[in-house]
Amino acid sequence: MPIWKQAISVEVLTAIHVNTAVAHLGMEFLEVGDDFIRARVPVDSRTIQPYGLLHGGVSVVLAETLGSCGAACSNSEGYRAVGLDINANHIKGVTTGWVTGTARPVHLGRTTQVWQIDMCNDAGELTCVSRITMAILAPR
Repeated sequence: MPIWKQAISVEVLTAIHVNTAVAHLGMEFLEVGDDFIRARVPVDSRTIQPYGLLHGGVSVVLAETLGSCGAACSNSEGYRAVGLDINANHIKGVTTGWVTGTARPVHLGRTTQVWQIDMCNDAGELTCVSRITMAILAPR
């Protein structure tokens, strides 16, 4: 059973991120399932650090983007989702290709949500795991 309470699709997510950091970094939304969102970010000159590895902060941007989109779209109209906390464990460096993140809810509460974002390289190897806690704000 889908968790989404608002319109969500790859096209909708792409459209709302025009002229944002997401677009600037080359992130691409790939898939929306009943309880997950998947997107990817390229490992290129926009996203690497001086050692040629994907910048850890870019992994966090991917995670926050996915978790925030998930929280926003799993709430009723008028409710807002804002980030409270995010963490990331960087497991394996990536120097080429793409990193793909998949966000799934851990907890969908009335006032908070927790989302887990797992990121993998093109070989399917886990590169980073992140968890974001979102505050759910009622309509004003």
